[in-house]
Amino acid sequence: MSESATSTRDQAGVAALVPRLRRICGEDGVLTDTARRRTYESDGLTRHRAVPGVVVLPTTADQVAAVVRLCAENGVPFVPRGAGTGLSAGALPHAEGVLLVTSRMRRVLEIDVENECAVVEPGVANLDVTRAAAPYGYHYAPDPSSQQVCSVGGNVAENSGGAHCLKYGFTVNHVRGLDIVTPSGELVSLGGKSPGAHGYDLIGAFIGSEGTLGVATRVTVGLTRSPERTVTLLSAFASMDAGGRAVSSIISAGVLPSAIEMMDALAIEAAERAVACDYPEGAAAVLVVELDGPAAEVDAQLAEVTRLCSEAGAFETRTATGADERARIWKGRKSAFAAVGRISPAYIVQDGVVPRTALSEVLRRITELSAASGIRVANVFHAGDGNLHPLVLFDDAEPGAEERAEEVSGAILDLCIEHGGSITGEHGVGVDKACKMPRMYGPDDLATFDLFRRALDPDGIANPDKLLPTPRLCGEQPGVHRKVHPLVESGVAEQF
Repeated sequence: MSESATSTRDQAGVAALVPRLRRICGEDGVLTDTARRRTYESDGLTRHRAVPGVVVLPTTADQVAAVVRLCAENGVPFVPRGAGTGLSAGALPHAEGVLLVTSRMRRVLEIDVENECAVVEPGVANLDVTRAAAPYGYHYAPDPSSQQVCSVGGNVAENSGGAHCLKYGFTVNHVRGLDIVTPSGELVSLGGKSPGAHGYDLIGAFIGSEGTLGVATRVTVGLTRSPERTVTLLSAFASMDAGGRAVSSIISAGVLPSAIEMMDALAIEAAERAVACDYPEGAAAVLVVELDGPAAEVDAQLAEVTRLCSEAGAFETRTATGADERARIWKGRKSAFAAVGRISPAYIVQDGVVPRTALSEVLRRITELSAASGIRVANVFHAGDGNLHPLVLFDDAEPGAEERAEEVSGAILDLCIEHGGSITGEHGVGVDKACKMPRMYGPDDLATFDLFRRALDPDGIANPDKLLPTPRLCGEQPGVHRKVHPLVESGVAEQF
């Protein structure tokens, strides 16, 4: 059958499901109008776009399960989507499939103080968990920069982190239980309120699977007691190397800040234009260091960190103790991604990881890539754990500029791999980085990933073409094998 005939068949298949989808989710829960569907054509990474075949907005777990069962019965692909703030095209719709949006499932179902946890629906905004827990003296620790709008379900799909993951860890470190709908439409409960579990770590496998193993419909997260004291420092340096030395000195001294963030001069310039954050003039780099815990411990760490920054070459250090002062320091860092729009018509947000010891070398290499290509790169990153977020700037009206920017962006990921790091720290693989997976993993590794994925989704309908490379994306061998799986054929694994 020709490709055009297959596409026509798939579109007809999606259209045929609409009346049944409306019976499941109601008239207002199914969007077929082209203009309204186009609203969902991309996530936060707008370079990748596709208008979904149909958009459904369920309000209950039973509706999610019914929609997925309908897709499974008819061989129609579906793509889960939360708030659409992702930065890897992980929620890129399928043009002949169903986009399953969980944004209407946004209730905080329970704050269980005795068990120090919260039970929420997947569409709840990350920050709303902390708002609900704050009156009881608790907060939800994972805090992506988009925490005011990004959803807990999306955080689960991407294993999101945030500025404070240095001390508190990623989403996977805080999820105790999940209710999920599998790609066959079965409702399954994993874990619960207990902080420990036995047997296979199915929760760990689901978190970070980017919608390829199903859809979360309820999430039980651990809550962290709010610290007695929190202090934020802003230290300015005349060079990135000096800032890097300060980071190494702090960690080597045994101090574990809740966050260590770094911005370079270009990122500072963008933030100043956008939000007037009033960072020290002439800084080539700034460090934002946050300390929290018992008051006596924080006071001792504050003196130590201030000394270490000074010894590394800081020419100015500011200390904020009140919430308003801390918010002013964080304002520049948290606005950085959007702020570069003030200094560049277009940009690519990248996300890679390197060992802390390789930071200085990788940053120097990024500077060299920028100079050689004529493409500016603004550096913003979680310095404490080596999670880089280079912002690759270009003018999309200039012929060839976007292609050069993409080359630089890809070369930065190659640098991360070369220095023992990873192609993603918290933004996920999605469509954008699937081509890079063979740089990190060999054929047997990728085949094993695919075998696990197919155990839950044998027909490949759950968020297809994401995470694992496919011919359409990368010229690689198919991620979903239609015949006997290579590992099964070789006797290494059993299919069941």
